[in-house]
Amino acid sequence: MSYNNYNPSYPPLPTRLHRPQSRPHPPPQHNPSDHLSDNLSQLSLNSGNSNVINFDAYEDIPVEATGSDIPPPVNTFAEIQLGKALDDNIRRCKYVKPTPIQRHAIPVALAGRDLMACAQTGSGKTAAFCFPIISGILKQNGAMGFGGGRKIRVASPLALIMSPTRELSSQIHDEAKKFSHQTGVKVVVAYGGAPINRQLQNLERGVDILVATPGRLVDMIERERVSLKRIKYLALDEADRMLDMGFERQIRQIVQEMGMPPPGARQTLLFSATFPTEIQRLASDFLSNYIFLSVGRVGSSTELIDQRVELVPDMDKRSRLMNILKDQRTNGMDSKLALTLVFVETKRGADALEHWLCRSGFPATAIHGDKVQMERERALRSFKTGTTPILVATDVAARGLDVPHVTHVINFDLPKDIDDYVHRIGRTGRAGKSGLATAFFSEKNSPLAKALAQLMQESNQQVPSWLTQYAETSSSYGNGRSHHRKGSKFGGHDFRSSSNNGGGSRYDSYGSGNNDYNASNSSYNDYNASNSGYNDYNANYIGYTDYNANYSGYNNYNASTGPADYMYNYSGTNTGNSTYSEYSGKDFGAAGGGSDNYAGGAPGYESIVPTGWD
Repeated sequence: MSYNNYNPSYPPLPTRLHRPQSRPHPPPQHNPSDHLSDNLSQLSLNSGNSNVINFDAYEDIPVEATGSDIPPPVNTFAEIQLGKALDDNIRRCKYVKPTPIQRHAIPVALAGRDLMACAQTGSGKTAAFCFPIISGILKQNGAMGFGGGRKIRVASPLALIMSPTRELSSQIHDEAKKFSHQTGVKVVVAYGGAPINRQLQNLERGVDILVATPGRLVDMIERERVSLKRIKYLALDEADRMLDMGFERQIRQIVQEMGMPPPGARQTLLFSATFPTEIQRLASDFLSNYIFLSVGRVGSSTELIDQRVELVPDMDKRSRLMNILKDQRTNGMDSKLALTLVFVETKRGADALEHWLCRSGFPATAIHGDKVQMERERALRSFKTGTTPILVATDVAARGLDVPHVTHVINFDLPKDIDDYVHRIGRTGRAGKSGLATAFFSEKNSPLAKALAQLMQESNQQVPSWLTQYAETSSSYGNGRSHHRKGSKFGGHDFRSSSNNGGGSRYDSYGSGNNDYNASNSSYNDYNASNSGYNDYNANYIGYTDYNANYSGYNNYNASTGPADYMYNYSGTNTGNSTYSEYSGKDFGAAGGGSDNYAGGAPGYESIVPTGWD
């Protein structure tokens, strides 16, 4: 089989490549909140052109907005009353004009409305919820930190931003610090895998915005060190994965059982790159009279990313990967300005591939859920600086990462779900820039063929004839999460539209004004809505009856299905083998049932929390 080479012009290759020597660990008490407000240079507020968004790529990007009384979008930051200090920081961060998600979401948030927003990673989502939160705190309350310079025992933030991973929480924290520079708004981060005492010390100094992972937040609340009674703003980033991958119980506990004001008494902003229908139904429990925004993808699965799928048997994957990396080296594509991200399915596979690459003369590092926090931080730092221009990662570990200069994403192991594929390739082609995504397809990936071929067609990509043949004979459709992907230039569509409960809709293009969009004639009605009230989740593919069972308060996963394992899709085996499943951890989904098995009941949810998500 012949393979295409990807040979753009890149800066010359460094004269020496080697596996870096181990570096000393950072101080054990390190926390990103320490002294950042005192040393702005550490925040890289003016970081050159490396992170500048290609705003021209966002022209004519379609935006769907549904709900009642939708505030009109803006075209410039000057139209938004954010305040002088925040306006100054926006200019320092080299934001020229709002991206589509910002021009639609910021007016909605400033109007006090709840929001569910679907936009690709790298499109400016963080700013879309940080700007109105910071502005609202300054206008309504003033930045108090609830400490006044003295230490406080119980921190009472005004805003809570939750994300599923340590790395994403750290990124959001750093961005929020940039945006709140010299405003007096205090931002603190809290996540698992790092010493809790230093994080508690940061909270004692006062906090207006708390960025946290669910597990660490529950711990702090149960220690009576954090109170949610003053929360006015709640934001969830990567909301689909937080609700889909084991955090739903903790999210409900935090939002509904720990003293947080109810919907209507607080403002809730949910953001993600995809919002499947079943996740929208779960998320709607946290919202009140919300507006749904769906922004067309730029560089996530569209024309800005050159997607290539190669038929490679499992036994030949390493040799094919080696050929690709050699081509990149020849063309100077392994420098700090041309990073390569390789996705694998398992933690063991990540470690093995990292060691093999290093032995083969290609500096690489790995990140996955079993790495301790300092190892993960060191690996990411080495990758971002180009010291090791190849990062081997699992889905969980790389979720939401924002790393500039990733020019090539390689799916060494394809995921079992098409939405996971979209999230993966979204690591390149970010902020309107171009990129390359290569996938190794083998016989075991047949269930993904139809969804993958359709996605490539909709993205104006060349679909190999052999993939079309697999798609025609495939009975599955990306393992069920995206059965109906019409119009998948969007990551999701308002499930309320099928029942005309949205109250209204608007279909906009970034460069074109507002146009009426007839929701009743749209192609994004609730998938299979005519066949089921709320659809079976993979009922036809893995044999259990209904994803949400009776759609009860806690969404009874597999409640009526007996021994079937919920994590079948992700583990690769019916029992969620703890050795080979990234999502399993040491006891999650283990064979034998009981409280540590998803099919065994609610206690099993907790076993995912210590395994790298938090």
